[in-house]
Amino acid sequence: MDPATVEWIKANRPAFGPAWPPPLRPASKHLMSRSALPATWLAEPRLHDSLHGVRHSMRTAALAALLAEIHELDETETATVVIAAAVHDCQRLHDQDDQGHGARAAIWLAANADTVWTHFGLVATPRRIIQAATAIRLHDVPYDAFSSDDRADYTRAELFCDLVKASDALDRYRLPKLSWWPDARHVRELAFDQLHAVAFDLVATSETAHLAGASSAEAVLYALAERGLV
Repeated sequence: MDPATVEWIKANRPAFGPAWPPPLRPASKHLMSRSALPATWLAEPRLHDSLHGVRHSMRTAALAALLAEIHELDETETATVVIAAAVHDCQRLHDQDDQGHGARAAIWLAANADTVWTHFGLVATPRRIIQAATAIRLHDVPYDAFSSDDRADYTRAELFCDLVKASDALDRYRLPKLSWWPDARHVRELAFDQLHAVAFDLVATSETAHLAGASSAEAVLYALAERGLV
């Protein structure tokens, strides 16, 4: 991300409606404070501050938490969605169309579940690991490209898959082309349109803060605090 791109993003801010998400519960705020991934969790540590790095994963986790609030999920379900959103891109090898990175991240999560849940101050359970891993595996597979096995897995973790896909898509305001920005046709989440404004503002504020010298984690936490989300 460079200054010219950030300024272009800001200059193209859509005319959003007045919708604003509900406040996060204390438990969700606690998850946000731990949502920065250690570089050692990444398949390629050099991607830590990249287009799909920590800023993207933290914003995706925050948007997943907001969607969980809208759906009135309990704290355990919310944590599952947030953890899946936070680690969904951790096994990327590059910032291009890295096919299969969702499946690699799902396998990594299953192998490192205790480490991940402990990082968030929680205890992993088999059910939650499967739900999070399924959402991660399917996040980069378009709905219309689901195989029969994908559809079977999806039915066992439907809402988790939908929320991770939607939160990932909402952070596309970071991309330098209008046609790449969030598009409701690619998600199955009715609350998607409610979060456009906050998703855009999180990108604009955190990317500006990062360019000003803040670390990736500091930049996103600052953006969340400025919007009253932590």
